[in-house]
Amino acid sequence: MSEFVVITGLSGAGRSQAADILEDLGWFVIDNLPPSLMQKVAELAGAPGSSISKVVLVVGTGPYHDEVLPALDGLAAQGLRLRILFLEASTDVLVRRYESSRRRHPLDHEGRGLAGAIEAERALLEPVKEHADVVVDTSELNVHQLRSRILDLFEAESPEAGMQTTVMSFGYKHGLPLDTDLVIDCRFLPNPHWVDELRPLRGTDERVKAYVMGHEVTGVFLDELTSLLELLLPAYVAEGKSYLTIAFGCTGGHHRSVAIAEEIARRLGEQGYDPKVVHRDIDR
Repeated sequence: MSEFVVITGLSGAGRSQAADILEDLGWFVIDNLPPSLMQKVAELAGAPGSSISKVVLVVGTGPYHDEVLPALDGLAAQGLRLRILFLEASTDVLVRRYESSRRRHPLDHEGRGLAGAIEAERALLEPVKEHADVVVDTSELNVHQLRSRILDLFEAESPEAGMQTTVMSFGYKHGLPLDTDLVIDCRFLPNPHWVDELRPLRGTDERVKAYVMGHEVTGVFLDELTSLLELLLPAYVAEGKSYLTIAFGCTGGHHRSVAIAEEIARRLGEQGYDPKVVHRDIDR
């Protein structure tokens, strides 16, 4: 059975770069494909004797944004293994990228200006984003970091691999992560930042872990959360979800969120999910 990845999202967020990375992994890539041709490509890939089994379709906004969802529904109706990767970035980052490249935004017309065009495209693509299997925010990713993220998602996967789970820590003062499914606030836990000998350390250090885990509220929180995840994750798998990101936040992203993310990842590993752990702000 053919596998299809549809890359879509905001112009300037890295669609072509993501496609190049997948092409390096052996996927057959078609960039800037009109949605009306998606089903035709699927028919050709699935024809007897075809050597194409893994296809990437890169779909932009263009004049046919309202055709994207019907085309995706058509692919899904064919029984293909289909995943949708949506790339986005903050408006100020996209403005800087466009100003640097000196390219014109596809919706920059009617006097709305570059920022207005970006916001208009964001609104147009919101229904597509809601159908995405994974959303990646590239605002703070350079090309090497984007490559690492794409490789994490696709390099070692197989149709039998099940749902890919990522456990992330972050600091609220650096902003909420956009590419996440569940956000858990850990700021109610005792803070190692106020312990002089623990302040310079990080949540991966055993002394910080012992401090965070040594409070009764932490144990109750972890047990209740583990029970909730034991309910949610099998339901997500049964629903066909391909990717799940659980983010834990504290003030700076150095101590509590890191320790909790490490512990939850360990518990999920015991349940057979083999999660990837990302500490977004640990070195800030």
